[in-house]
Amino acid sequence: MSSGDPKELGTFLKARRAELDPLQVGLPDTGPQRRVAGLRREEVAQLAAISTDYYTRVEQGRMQASVPVLEAIVRALRLTDDQRTYLFELAGRPPIEVPAPPDRTVTPHTRRLLDQLTESPAVVLSDTMDVLAWNRLAAALLTDFGQVPEEDRNYVWLLFNDPVLRALYDDWETGAHACVAYLRMHTARRPDDPRLLRLLERMAHHADFQNWWQTREVAVQGAGNKVFHHPVAGTLVLDWDTLTSSTSPQQHVVIWTAESGSPSEKGLRRLATAAADKQRTGLPTRRP
Repeated sequence: MSSGDPKELGTFLKARRAELDPLQVGLPDTGPQRRVAGLRREEVAQLAAISTDYYTRVEQGRMQASVPVLEAIVRALRLTDDQRTYLFELAGRPPIEVPAPPDRTVTPHTRRLLDQLTESPAVVLSDTMDVLAWNRLAAALLTDFGQVPEEDRNYVWLLFNDPVLRALYDDWETGAHACVAYLRMHTARRPDDPRLLRLLERMAHHADFQNWWQTREVAVQGAGNKVFHHPVAGTLVLDWDTLTSSTSPQQHVVIWTAESGSPSEKGLRRLATAAADKQRTGLPTRRP
């Protein structure tokens, strides 16, 4: 059985109980004399129907909680499904198998899929959000990934460091925050992933990234909606979906689509035409 990560487990539990106040969970508010934000340990223990000593030892990493106790803590702290998964992985229950090294080789049929998506931008991302492959329209919409050094070819890195990509987003903060939560989820599966550790080291100087990282928020969002403001295509309202490879589960194809007949669909067609023209003239697709 995996030993999990007791230290991170404790930090995660503290962060989650700090987000709740007694009134939210049906407990009486004891007033302004509370010394710390959120729930006290004894209040979490009360909600979980366990002793304060038991909960304290779990949070301090001095005891491995049983599955029923973990479920009780999940209910007490009102954790989401993703947060519950993260908690169980940190606690070492169920056993966490050591995953095989991530496969960074994109198969020929996946590349063919990207190339045949001529009216939909698409990229292949790793668990750490490295950009492994892309189609022509994704390069035209986001950035010409082929012109980006391989070490920088990471969606989180670009989202925080590329001012042109950042400016595309109508709501950059929400998108960037979601990427950080996804990365945090990955740390429980492969905490020693060298590419992840290198990315975290390089992101140390970004205040927003560090603030969001320290909140321990976790999420795996497989679909959603984004609004982009593009100099060629105009305002694009796009839905995005994630397809995970059955042969390489650490690879995820992200596809952006527009509603049929919408101005956004017409904008993507304009962008596709411009990208094709640039390819014929041999010019890079990266925007000025």
